[in-house]
Amino acid sequence: MNQETQETTEPGIRPEPSGEVRNFTMLLSSTPRGARLARLLAVDALRSWGLPHERASHVVAELAANAATHGRLPGHSFRRTLYVVGAMLRFEVTDTRGDQLPALRAPDDVAESGRGLLLVEALADRWGVTEGQFPRKTVWAELGFTPPEPAPSRSGAVGG
Repeated sequence: MNQETQETTEPGIRPEPSGEVRNFTMLLSSTPRGARLARLLAVDALRSWGLPHERASHVVAELAANAATHGRLPGHSFRRTLYVVGAMLRFEVTDTRGDQLPALRAPDDVAESGRGLLLVEALADRWGVTEGQFPRKTVWAELGFTPPEPAPSRSGAVGG
């Protein structure tokens, strides 16, 4: 099982020795529309950075949908954060229902929901929950990827 639980509010992000850490954070409404927007904005950010987004879009969609559905308290938003550190993507979704921690469950054969964390488990390299200052919790997932190759140098190119 890839799930981990951390008892700290620190995200555990350490930059590569050479490197830059990219991040993007946004507060979104705890609604289906907010969850959809979380996915769209994450994909847009990854595309603009030239990074893979196919697996990531499914993972962030599930985490955001869970925050909007199970982490919802009237009048409270959820926070979606995306980090890129070296060759690792990390998504964090923080909501205000720290009393309800996510857990993998075997779905009922006829159930129309309940499979989201199974998808996260299958697509992410690691995922877990960080319990924050009550009443918050952060559900996170990390996905490794192959960094894009640098663009070839055009020096010495013929015909420009």
